[in-house]
Amino acid sequence: MGKYEMVKQVFKSRGNIATTSEMLSRGIHTSYIAALVKAGSIARIKRGVYEWVEDGRMDDIEIISRLLPDAILCMESALYHYQYIDRTPDRWHIAVDKRINRRKVKLEYPPIKVHFIEPHCLRIGVTWSEVNGVRVCVYDRERTICDVIRHAAKLDVETVNKAIQAYVRDGRKNITRLMEYATRFRIQRKVRDLVGVWL
Repeated sequence: MGKYEMVKQVFKSRGNIATTSEMLSRGIHTSYIAALVKAGSIARIKRGVYEWVEDGRMDDIEIISRLLPDAILCMESALYHYQYIDRTPDRWHIAVDKRINRRKVKLEYPPIKVHFIEPHCLRIGVTWSEVNGVRVCVYDRERTICDVIRHAAKLDVETVNKAIQAYVRDGRKNITRLMEYATRFRIQRKVRDLVGVWL
């Protein structure tokens, strides 16, 4: 078996994502790995991790879920998932425990914006959903709206207003849960002022 076929087999046996060490263990030298990157057969996702791209790239969210299984979709990515905004975010917004090793979440691809969250707040409002055919963690509607209100200064006014109005129109909203989260985040007055206007 030639080197190319050997590398391809390594990737196919691992769902199209493989590490440098996995290739080295099969006798594939780093110079050959670099040549495959240059040829467009594989692409570097992060230090020491590559994706087989010759047959087309994997979906972004599949890569994120494979490399960062504890990540939670949040902010603009959650807003887009719930159809509260119609503009596709330019990066995937994910929430992780702030104690995580920062190198672990340093991806070259796909583009991500990492939100480092205090451990006691991380799991509030976490639910499971399907995004592009991949089962992932995402903050529920109420946690997402609380986050938007908490971080409104970092978002443009139009995004904040659109998100709140879309939430109010959403037949699946849960105002009791929203206020419960608002209490935990100590933003009850802000939530009443911003959401109550539209109710």
